[in-house]
Amino acid sequence: MEYYNYIKALHLIFVITWFAGLFYIPRLFIYHIEASEKPEPEKSILSTQLKLMTKRLWYIITWPSAVLATIFAVWLLILAPVWLQMPWMHVKLAFVLLLFAYHFKTHHIFNQLQKDRVTWTSNQMRLWNEVSTLILFAVVFLVILRDALNWIYGVVGIFLLAAMLMLGIKVYKRLRSKNPDL
Repeated sequence: MEYYNYIKALHLIFVITWFAGLFYIPRLFIYHIEASEKPEPEKSILSTQLKLMTKRLWYIITWPSAVLATIFAVWLLILAPVWLQMPWMHVKLAFVLLLFAYHFKTHHIFNQLQKDRVTWTSNQMRLWNEVSTLILFAVVFLVILRDALNWIYGVVGIFLLAAMLMLGIKVYKRLRSKNPDL
């Protein structure tokens, strides 16, 4: 148990880098989607560069971070299995499963864009970009408060946060329509 905190620190570091990748890759997807609407040769130049950037981010940072965060999380649970008896941990693990679903769907979008198949609008991708933020809020509050019974307040808070994020996206869209350089 003397190295428990080292394992916990490594888990946290890789969770942070995993989320960094999950926060940034949809932003690159947005640029890729918007580049697909540009005239040639700008479209090809941007698309090639964005494919390279997303590939590096996805395979060098995001995927390895997800795997390492998971390995260290399992290790922590092996060292302290008592956590699995706590109701808040069950809720947290449900959100972690949701995070993996988000990750795999993002991987699917990544594969589509690598093949220049654009099926999302930039606005849809902006909304998709906020899903990981909502999951992060839920997990952090659960871990810090360690209270699964009051997670309903958290859900209400997440919906309020989601509403604020959507409002922010609409305001940004309006500002951007007036000034495309934003």
